[in-house]
Amino acid sequence: MTEQPNNPLHGKTLEMVLNALVAHYGWPELGERIRINCFISDPSIKSSLKFLRKTDWARKKVEELYVSTPYLLNN
Repeated sequence: MTEQPNNPLHGKTLEMVLNALVAHYGWPELGERIRINCFISDPSIKSSLKFLRKTDWARKKVEELYVSTPYLLNN
């Protein structure tokens, strides 16, 4: 694995990112910020990860929200 010192997502799994967002925002606010059904209708980490791993545009939105939330990057 190559070093990526300027990549804020380096070393973070999608599951880690999603868990951090849910802990910080909660499902209701996360569903408001990123309007996808897996966050709005009966949300769970497992179903959300399944969707996000198959859907590049949704994963990109999740990663962008994570990177734009300074509190999460510093923890």
